[in-house]
Amino acid sequence: MAAPVMWPGVMTRLMACPPTCGAAAAIICSEDFARRHGLDRSVRIAAQAMTTDGPETFGAGDMREVVGFSMAKAAARQVYESAGIGPKDVDVVELHDCFAHNELISYEALGLCPEGGAEQFVCDGDNTYGGAFVTNPSGGLLSKGHPLGATGLAQCTELVQQLRGTADKRQVEGARLALQHNLGLGGACVVTLYERVERSHA
Repeated sequence: MAAPVMWPGVMTRLMACPPTCGAAAAIICSEDFARRHGLDRSVRIAAQAMTTDGPETFGAGDMREVVGFSMAKAAARQVYESAGIGPKDVDVVELHDCFAHNELISYEALGLCPEGGAEQFVCDGDNTYGGAFVTNPSGGLLSKGHPLGATGLAQCTELVQQLRGTADKRQVEGARLALQHNLGLGGACVVTLYERVERSHA
């Protein structure tokens, strides 16, 4: 709270992620390829959706739209429908908290709480360990930085570790479904659902 003010009455320096440099790569393969090469097959992508800016982004006169609310809401809805689940089925979430405000907006857009309910969601502790969901166990962009193009794969890595049970002190006990939310303003949003697959021979 004592951090330097960047925007009077709205935001301090620590409420904005530090843009950083970085690169990342991930190998995505078929189950058959993984089986043939003896690779871990315990996590799969259950659903994914990408959405882009719509007319409401700039026509609604609402700053929430400019920072991706409707894009995220639409992508999340498509993922939930495709996977046949609802938000309440998700155990752990990595979301794009480029600013503290975006984290609150994303809670609502992803359906983790009702629209207008983000403050109560946080006050009730439903965004962390012991609550309804664990969000950003990695620390999120606000904690670890935001290397732009590599950010999405950092989120992916965290969620795969969570579902494999290898996240050490960050581990969300019994995590089975993990949701990733990543966006770029002006604009696209990608929401991905990862699932732990129970196999006796994984």
